[in-house]
Amino acid sequence: MPAMRIRLDPWPIDTEGGQLGLQPFAGELIDVETPRWAALAPRPVPARLRQVYVVDGKRRMDSRVFVEDDAGGSGMGAFGAYVVGAVELCPHGTRPAALSEVRARRILAHAPGLGVDPYLLSPRHPHTGALEYQPVVTDSAEPLAPLHKVQSEMLRAEQSLSHGLASAVPFDEEDDREELTTLTLQDGTLRSKNLGGAVVGYVKTMQTQYLPPDRVGLLSELRPGERTPILHLRSEHGRVTRFIWYVRLCEAAFYQHPMSGVMRLEMYAPDESDFLPPIVRKVANVSGTLLGRLGSKAHKDPRAPQNLIPTAALEHAMNRAMGHPDLVVRRIRGHLARELGVVA
Repeated sequence: MPAMRIRLDPWPIDTEGGQLGLQPFAGELIDVETPRWAALAPRPVPARLRQVYVVDGKRRMDSRVFVEDDAGGSGMGAFGAYVVGAVELCPHGTRPAALSEVRARRILAHAPGLGVDPYLLSPRHPHTGALEYQPVVTDSAEPLAPLHKVQSEMLRAEQSLSHGLASAVPFDEEDDREELTTLTLQDGTLRSKNLGGAVVGYVKTMQTQYLPPDRVGLLSELRPGERTPILHLRSEHGRVTRFIWYVRLCEAAFYQHPMSGVMRLEMYAPDESDFLPPIVRKVANVSGTLLGRLGSKAHKDPRAPQNLIPTAALEHAMNRAMGHPDLVVRRIRGHLARELGVVA
C-alpha cells in the first residue's frame, strides 16, 4: 500500500474554499491553438509593449439601512462603497511602478420604488473627507440585493477602467500586424461583454476544474514561465465564451500542492470556436515572462505568489480611498443623530 501524502494548500486559512476548492466544469473546451497538449515556453516581451497596467477593485458595505421616503414608501437598503484602481508598470523594467489612479465611489443602494435623494454626511471629517452616497436602485427588494448592487457597480467600473487603459485591439480579424502597446492585467475573472481592449483576467483562486483528468496533470509539470496551449471555453449554458490558458509563476515549495504557483488567464472570445485572434496568442506568449516578474514572495504576502506585487500595493491605496470602516460608520451614526435631534 502506498504511503499517504499530504500537501498544503498555500492560500490563507480564512479564504473560503482555499485556493484549490475545485468544482467540476460542465461546459465545453476546444483546442484552438494546437491539438498537442504540452507546455509552451515563454517568449521575451516585445519592445513595442510599453505599458502594463494592473487593475483591481474592492467593495465594502458600510451599513444596512431601512429607508422611508416622503411618499410613505419604505424598504431595505445599504450604505456601500467601492473603489477601483490601477498600477502602471514598465514591462522592460526601465522605470519604477507608479500608482496610476484610484476611483472611489459611495452609493446608497435601495429597494425599487423609493424616492431617495443623494445623502451627504456632514460635517466634513479630516480622516474621511466628504462622504456623499449617491442613490442607486437595486434589482429587487431581497435582503442581499444591496450587496449585489455594490458588487455589480464595482465590477462595471473595474471593466471600464481596464479597457480604457488598454490598447484597442481587433478580436475578429486575422491580421497579425496589429501592435500591442498597452496591456491590462485585471484581477479576477472577466465580466460582462468585450469592450475591445487588450485586457487579461488573471484568476489566482481556482474554484473550478476546467481541464479533464487526462489533461490536468500538465499543470503540475509546468516550469516557471511556461504555459498551456490556449483553449476556447464555452459555459454550460452557452452564455459565456472565453479563451483560457494556465501559466506557472514559480516552482511550488516541497510542502505545497504541486499546482501552487499556477494561475489561470483568460481573454474575451467570440462565439465561433474555430478562430484564434493573433492578439490573444501574442498576449499568451509573453504572459509567463510578465507574471513571473510580478509574483509576490511568501515572506511578504501570505497569498504568494498569485497575489501579484502591484496588486498588494494597490490594495493599500484602495483601502485608504474608502476610509477606515469604523470612522465611516461612526460618522453615519453621528449624522443620523443630528438629523433626528438625538443627543449622542
